[in-house]
Amino acid sequence: MAFDYELDFAQINFRDQPELYRVGRGEQGVLLVEPYKSEILPHWRFKTPEIAKVSSDKIYQLFLDYQAAGDFVGMDMSRKFLQMGYTRSRRYANYKGGRKYDENGDIKERIIDEEKAKSATIFEEKWKIVRENEAYLKLKKEHQKKYG
Repeated sequence: MAFDYELDFAQINFRDQPELYRVGRGEQGVLLVEPYKSEILPHWRFKTPEIAKVSSDKIYQLFLDYQAAGDFVGMDMSRKFLQMGYTRSRRYANYKGGRKYDENGDIKERIIDEEKAKSATIFEEKWKIVRENEAYLKLKKEHQKKYG
């Protein structure tokens, strides 16, 4: 089932109401789902490889904490932030200032920033670990079967 953008996200605590959470595709809803957004977002940074390492390690630790608590929604939100760390770092690695399109709507020429590419790789490594985590995959399947 697709992510439900019709919900009043400001009024929902998804820890208390996990049945309302839908996995969605990719990073859908990453900046909407509370209290997870407020718990994870302050740690999400990727400006340099050093910052990306600290950030991805912290988000991965949050993933493990959510796993220990049996909190699938927290695990999935951690996965989304790691994925978003990868995709945003890649965007900044490929395009100066992170802007893919120029003022005319044309795609800019790619100029690879190796430092930002390293940040992307750091996030990608953690993202792969969590998305292949057996407990995560089991809980994801159960959540989708039970709630859609």
